[in-house]
Amino acid sequence: MKKGIYILPNSLTICGMFFGFYALISAIKGDYVRAAWAILIANIFDGLDGWVARLTNTTTKFGLELDSLSDLVAFGVAPAILVYTWSLIPLGRAGAATAFLFAVCGALRLARYNIQMVSEERKAFTGLPIPAAASVIATLVIFHSSFADNPPEGSFWVLLLTIILSVLMVSTLRFHGIKEIDLKKRKPFWFLVFFVTLIFITVVHPPIALFSFAMAYLLWGIIENTYLFYKRRTERRTEQL
Repeated sequence: MKKGIYILPNSLTICGMFFGFYALISAIKGDYVRAAWAILIANIFDGLDGWVARLTNTTTKFGLELDSLSDLVAFGVAPAILVYTWSLIPLGRAGAATAFLFAVCGALRLARYNIQMVSEERKAFTGLPIPAAASVIATLVIFHSSFADNPPEGSFWVLLLTIILSVLMVSTLRFHGIKEIDLKKRKPFWFLVFFVTLIFITVVHPPIALFSFAMAYLLWGIIENTYLFYKRRTERRTEQL
């Protein structure tokens, strides 16, 4: 029984790695939408393995290392190859370098996260989580494919977005984690409106909902950190007066 419990979270991790590998194959074959969905499915398994490990009290160093390797495949290499084959190939060396930058920054982000996990338990993340960065690329592919037949080959904006995601992953900006959301506490009215609107959009047009949710998480983190930066600077100036 004990061995079975340990096998369960690691099996979920391997499932996530499988879908990351499947995303790689699909991207190379030119099946970009299938690759994007595979990355999102890997994201689900990434959340499940950690939840099951905590629920069954089977969190181990082996599991953490395996999870990092799985994340690098599914959320580092797979999105990098996807965005490269989908849009960046016509940009030549710049496109290849940008795709590589995403994969490298993802690896650095995972290494830093592992160190922080050892030192302390954190609900918030330092830098954009690599699954979130991968989700932005995956949902962008799905969203674009819902209204356009051809991929945006050689797009400067896709190049710029990939660079921004790479930089945010290795930045020191604070991004909220799911653990910080406590549904038992009272929430403002706008939270209910946002939640109902999200469900409505998901039912009507899932690609828009997925991309909107991924971008909302990204932009909210940037806006919040910008606000806190200027707030702290104003407070320091006030103290100096």
